[in-house]
Amino acid sequence: MKIIILGAGQVGTSVAENLVNEANDITIVDLDSGHLEDVQNRLDLRTVVGNGAFPDVLLNAGAEDADMILAVTNSDETNMAACQIAYTLFHTPTKIARIRAAEYLSHPEIFAQEAIPIDVIISPEQIVTDYVQRLIEYPSALQVLDFAGGLVQLVAVKAYHGGPLVGHELRALRDHLPGIDTRVAAIYRKNRAILPEGDTIIEVDDEVFFIAARKHIRAVMSELRKLDKPVKRVMLAGGGNIGRRLAKSLETKNYLTKLIDHNPMRAKSVAEDLNKTIVLYGDAADEELLMKEGIEETDAFCALTNDDEANILSSMLAKRLGARKVMTLINRGAYVDLVQAGGQIDIAISPQQATIGSLLAHVRRGDVVAVHALRRGAAEAIEAVAHGDANTSKVVGHAVQDIRLPKGTTIGAIVRDGEVIIAHHDTVIQANDHVILFVVDKKCIPDVERLFQVAYTFF
Repeated sequence: MKIIILGAGQVGTSVAENLVNEANDITIVDLDSGHLEDVQNRLDLRTVVGNGAFPDVLLNAGAEDADMILAVTNSDETNMAACQIAYTLFHTPTKIARIRAAEYLSHPEIFAQEAIPIDVIISPEQIVTDYVQRLIEYPSALQVLDFAGGLVQLVAVKAYHGGPLVGHELRALRDHLPGIDTRVAAIYRKNRAILPEGDTIIEVDDEVFFIAARKHIRAVMSELRKLDKPVKRVMLAGGGNIGRRLAKSLETKNYLTKLIDHNPMRAKSVAEDLNKTIVLYGDAADEELLMKEGIEETDAFCALTNDDEANILSSMLAKRLGARKVMTLINRGAYVDLVQAGGQIDIAISPQQATIGSLLAHVRRGDVVAVHALRRGAAEAIEAVAHGDANTSKVVGHAVQDIRLPKGTTIGAIVRDGEVIIAHHDTVIQANDHVILFVVDKKCIPDVERLFQVAYTFF
């Protein structure tokens, strides 16, 4: 696939890193020649210096025969203009744009084909907001991902001493939870992937990824660790797009929420926009302020500003002062490794990794509905729709045990006509099933894509 990426920032570069090794022809466009040089030194792709909304720049980037334009610059207006020009001048088949401003997103009619023809709109702030909210909903989890419209969830949990299943074989899970069906998709032990088998013994500190119907998630989690108390009190640091959206969403779910922002004008604006949230003007790394506002009774502290250092410092302070769980938004990958190694922050959230899946879902070959990047992009969870029949498809009409899955790939669940079916060796895939797979090694993604491509004889 020939893809033009507009914007060599963190999102654009992350997408390029994910796609460049998957037999894609990638060109990345940016105004900053220094950024492009850095990217080209690391990745095998082509770069073009210029404004991605200019026709000549798009032409130089190969827009005449591009399959996709991915506009992820820091300017909504540039992204919209680039998609309009790509459609008008070059008839580009697929146009994806990052749109951040709620003022645009609240008027979807703007993006109709006869107006500004954008096929897919990506809103990183909303994606991150939803991601953090799921972690607040399941405070014992490291990661919570939705599939099939939320009917199925993939959850990562660290196994703790005292969990009923810890020290036992995986096959004991069925005896412990006789009325609940679940599937362990992968286990990471000391950062090494272990393919789960019935006789695999769960050890303390294992990072366990399991898949189950949404209604069964808490019951399965309780087998691996003692569940944390539900979150009631939340404190947010940062009243930007993410903090404001999250606070507004939490208000509808009756959380007791406080939001701190150091900018007086923004704090005033947020306070006027929200109904139940207590908005405070101040520094989230101010020990006296945190103590005064009851940080020791806070169930979840979320640092969501645009400043990595401020997020890390306020989170570490909140944890030391008694916050039960701290979550920190961090852009720089090196910082993520640093804070997680130190153990002073419970969950480091990478906006790039949270966003990348939404982009990849539209790049993957075959009918891929959802993609989630896992383990800093090393692994993926994919929701793909099976098409064809037993003669034209490598999966339809075949039992799971007979499908030639790439090494390290697991079929975790199937959603069929709204019903969640946990996949076992004798489960037979049917046409139009939504199949949820866990892929330990990203190098196997092309092989997984080929599994879900229908032979040309299918009509």
